[in-house]
Amino acid sequence: MASWLSTHAPRTFDELAVPKGVRAALKSASLASEPPHLLITGPAGVGKTASWRLVARQMLGPGWKSTTHVLQARDLMRTRGAMAKFEEFLRPGGAGSTDTLAGRMSLDAYDRGIISPSEGDIAPAGAELEIESGRIPVSRLLVIEDADHLGGIRQAYLRRMMETVGVASRFILVARAPSSLIDAIRSRTQMIRIPSTEREVIIETMQSIANSNSFSVDSGVLGDLAYVSEGNLRKSLFTLEMLHARGLTEDRSAVHRLVQATTLQAGRHLLELALRGRVVEWRWENVRGRRSKVLGGAIAEIDRLMNDHGLDPDDIISQLHDVLVGRRLSLPDELRCELLSALAICDTQIRSTMHARIPFENFLHNAAKSGRKHGLAFG
Repeated sequence: MASWLSTHAPRTFDELAVPKGVRAALKSASLASEPPHLLITGPAGVGKTASWRLVARQMLGPGWKSTTHVLQARDLMRTRGAMAKFEEFLRPGGAGSTDTLAGRMSLDAYDRGIISPSEGDIAPAGAELEIESGRIPVSRLLVIEDADHLGGIRQAYLRRMMETVGVASRFILVARAPSSLIDAIRSRTQMIRIPSTEREVIIETMQSIANSNSFSVDSGVLGDLAYVSEGNLRKSLFTLEMLHARGLTEDRSAVHRLVQATTLQAGRHLLELALRGRVVEWRWENVRGRRSKVLGGAIAEIDRLMNDHGLDPDDIISQLHDVLVGRRLSLPDELRCELLSALAICDTQIRSTMHARIPFENFLHNAAKSGRKHGLAFG
C-alpha cells in the first residue's frame, strides 16, 4: 500500500501546505512565458519535492514525467566515480560529445494539447499552460535534489552547463542550505524559500487526512505530533500513519511511546552495527527487476533516518546520546565514555559543515575502532 505521503500529495498549488507568498511564487514561475531556473530551499519535510513536482506538471503538461530528469546529489557522495556519473547525467552522449541533456528539445511540449490527462490529474494552476504562437516552449526539466551536496567541482561543471542551456530546458535545484552553492549558480536562479511548516498548518493537514480516510484522531494527539515534528510536515504525517496502522490515534500517550520507541530502537541498532565493525556494507539486491549493489551497514541507517524519516542531524545526535546515557545498550563504562566523547566531537563537526554525513561516518568508524578494542567488532 502506498504511503500517505504519495496518496495525499498536493495536486494543485493551493493545496500546498506552504505560505501564500510561496504558492504565488511557484505558480508565477511555472506560468511565465520565459520561466527562470529555480532554486527551491528550506528545511527537511516542508514540501520542496512536492513543490517542484507541481511546477514540472504545470510547465510541461500531462506528460511531464517523460521529460523531467531527476538526480539525487546526495547519492553521488556515497558512490565511486561520482563525477563521471554527474557528467553522464548532464551529458548522456559522453564527455567528448556536444549532446547535452539540457540542450535537447522534446516534441512532447508541442503535443501537450493532444495528451489527455489521466484520471485525477489536473493542472496545478487550474488551467493548462497556453503556448504563444511562434514561441518555443520549455520541454525539459533537469531536477537536482539536495544540490547543496554537489561539492565545488561538480558545481563548477553545473555552472558551465547552465550557461549553455537550450531555450527549451530549465534547471530546478533543491537544497536545504543554499549558502553552500556557489554565487555563480545562485545568481542564475530564482530562489524560493519554504520555511518550517507552522504548527497550525500541520494540525490542519493531519486532520484533513484523517477526515479523508474516515478515522477519528484525538486533538491532543494532533497537537503533540505537531510539537514533536518541529515544523517537519513529512515527519508528522509519517508518525500519524504509524499511529493509525496501530489503532492508536485516540491514545495521546501512544505518541510519546511510539516516537521514543522508534527513535531509540533505531539509535540502538545503529550503534550495534558500528560496534561490530559493520559501518559500510555492500550487498546485491533485486531493485525493480535488476540486480543492483545496495549500501548497507550503519552508514545506510544514517541515510535512512535522514532521507526516509526526515530526521535532522541534531535529532540523530540526540537519539544516540539518549541510547548511551540511558544505558539502552549493555556496555563497559570505559567504552561508553569513549563513544560519548566521539559523539561530542561529531556534534561539534556537524555544526561547522553542511555535509553532516561525513562527521557521522567518522563517528561510526571511531565506534568500530572502539568495538575492536573491547572485543566486540568482527573485523
